[in-house]
Amino acid sequence: MDRRSFLTKAAIGGAGAAAASTLAAPALAQATPKITWRLTSSFPKSLDTIFSGAGVLSKMLSEATDGNFQIQVFAAGELVPGLQAADAAAAGTVEVSHTVGYYYWGKDPAWAVAAAVPFSLSARGINAWHYHGGGIDLYNEFLAKQGLFGLPGGNTGVQMGGWFRKEINTIEDLKGLKMRVGGFAGKVLERLGVVPQQIAGGDIYTSLEKGSIDGSEWVGPYDDEKLGFYKVAPYYYYPGWWEGGPSVHFMFNKQAYESLPPAYQSLVRTACQAVDADMLQKYDYKNPKAIKSLVAKGALLRPFSPEILEACFNTANEVYAEMEASNPEFATLWQSIKAFRNDNYLWAQIAEYNYDTFMMIQQRNGKL
Repeated sequence: MDRRSFLTKAAIGGAGAAAASTLAAPALAQATPKITWRLTSSFPKSLDTIFSGAGVLSKMLSEATDGNFQIQVFAAGELVPGLQAADAAAAGTVEVSHTVGYYYWGKDPAWAVAAAVPFSLSARGINAWHYHGGGIDLYNEFLAKQGLFGLPGGNTGVQMGGWFRKEINTIEDLKGLKMRVGGFAGKVLERLGVVPQQIAGGDIYTSLEKGSIDGSEWVGPYDDEKLGFYKVAPYYYYPGWWEGGPSVHFMFNKQAYESLPPAYQSLVRTACQAVDADMLQKYDYKNPKAIKSLVAKGALLRPFSPEILEACFNTANEVYAEMEASNPEFATLWQSIKAFRNDNYLWAQIAEYNYDTFMMIQQRNGKL
């Protein structure tokens, strides 16, 4: 090849490369525009495990876009009260909230179903339903009417049944019991004689100490230890049958989410699923240490009796039957979960249950 031919071809190649880079730059810029959103959480910073989920999402989105997609996170009360987080996202006050659907069940019971209702699914079960059983799509059919788009964004695993000033052994012990509990659990327990109380998290300790309430549910060992309930209500019951695997959700303003470029929408879905898994992993790691610490400090572990659990289960089903008959959107979500719940627990009792039971026996025998 002569020198002139080489230089000519090289010049053409260089021009082509330059043209390609010129064409690629706007396309890339369009795919990853600079976006700044605000997120309001339903959780205080003191509950670091559940509150941190929003921060993890923000960090992942920023890192994946070279800082172009920024989400500023605000704790409960900094912009709006924690129980108004989803309302703020729906109104466009913020672009996204980190919250739990059952906080809004008073507006419509359907809000709660994809988060947690009594005797629903475990954390693994609810996630299987969300991601592979159509749960995300079904819930979003409901949320769309609220101006929202939701994705799971965390799970605590099965929660504890709460702290009590006295032992709860029979159904009779529930009658007249003043308990800080809300949502579906409060509705079910009220039919069994409990007097549900709505009390903010920061006021629970004082209420227990003064005897204004006899018991309170919260979350689980890691979060509960920080609040010191064992000092004033030593009986720590399990399981929290009203929250067998509660899903926390990122609830986006629907219009804001839909205005994102497709690449950002895909990234948001991936990041939310990562946060969903990460939160459960944190609780699974932190709760074992916390429960040992609580017992060492005087917490008295007690299981709810079979009599109490059976009565609560039957009463919950009565409530569900009434709601299914009167609320079509609730019925659609709950019937979908019920259909999967049957198969889920059929499978869970075969391999997982037997393996876990054998290993628990070894732990109790001091062999682990």
